[in-house]
Amino acid sequence: MVFSFQLQKKCLHTQARVGTWSTPHGIVETPRFMPVGTLATVKGLTPAQLETTGAQMILANTYHLHLQPGEKIVEAAGGLHSFMGWNGPILTDSGGFQVFSLSKLRKIREIGVTFRSPRDGSIIELTPERSIHIQNALGADVIMAFDECPPGDADYDAVAAATDRTYRWLERCIKAHQRPQDQGLFGIVQGGTYPKLRSDAVSALIPLDLPGYAIGGVSVGEQPALVRDIVKFTTPLLPESKPRYLMGVGTYKEMAMAIASGIDLFDCVIPTRFGRHGTALVRGERWNLKNARFREDFSPLDPECPCYVCKNFSRAYLNHLVRSREMLGYILLSLHNVTELVRFTQRIREAILNDSFTEEFADWLKEDFP
Repeated sequence: MVFSFQLQKKCLHTQARVGTWSTPHGIVETPRFMPVGTLATVKGLTPAQLETTGAQMILANTYHLHLQPGEKIVEAAGGLHSFMGWNGPILTDSGGFQVFSLSKLRKIREIGVTFRSPRDGSIIELTPERSIHIQNALGADVIMAFDECPPGDADYDAVAAATDRTYRWLERCIKAHQRPQDQGLFGIVQGGTYPKLRSDAVSALIPLDLPGYAIGGVSVGEQPALVRDIVKFTTPLLPESKPRYLMGVGTYKEMAMAIASGIDLFDCVIPTRFGRHGTALVRGERWNLKNARFREDFSPLDPECPCYVCKNFSRAYLNHLVRSREMLGYILLSLHNVTELVRFTQRIREAILNDSFTEEFADWLKEDFP
């Protein structure tokens, strides 16, 4: 099989697990953080730099690439891998989350979603079939089903309707998928914060025997404790033999607790977004490098971090770059931040293998939220 998940070890005290997932463009060692490269680029980083972070799989976005440059250009270039010069696995989001975030610009119908392009005002219709067609042309290893993502404050009836529609759209995605031999289609579990809807959604998905499954609708405004509870409830229901992906989550605590529930894959824009705003992630803390306390601090950002930034530059130099609004400062902070979050999941992986997960990461597993 082109796509296969091998379970290597399970935690003795939690649902956490370690595995290897084979894709057409290489193996992903789980659990793993995946950097987001929305427009076929992880902002500020070259593919060579990205490789040094330990990233094995990255994301790109169907909606944004459809708008610019268009899937036909990417396909003519030989697909996303050739177009962006990244040889590892790639996952494309369906574009559903971006479309549904345009609440004032779109109209949902059973056929799909009609929305006004935020670029030029033109009317675009995105259906499950068209989303899959675009993703087939982009050529990522993993493609996501087109789903309806209800807002975090939606009531039960609205979430139930969106969950049912997500399944009907998934059936259409499966029929439209033209490259199942080299592109794995993931189904998405919706259901908001309602356990019964989540359970029913998983029960409907399992018979489809898809290459992997994602939990969606957990980064759309819910309270962190509710997110934790729904992930903890839903994840063990998913097949043990397939990778489990939690969409749009990438903070230390969220990832540690989700891994404890059995999640394998994560993505989030946090590391590069923070980097572009002069913020560094250091051992669970957020440091604003503009602060005066760093002006004469000639120590590395993190002496224990193996990244290029921490091996070669001081906090004072990074402070200087950020204060001067030099592009290099934002690039270096992004490079460190991506390395930091990838390393965090790598360290958890090693801890699970060594039967020390709950001890080493006890502070991140406490069920307290601000």
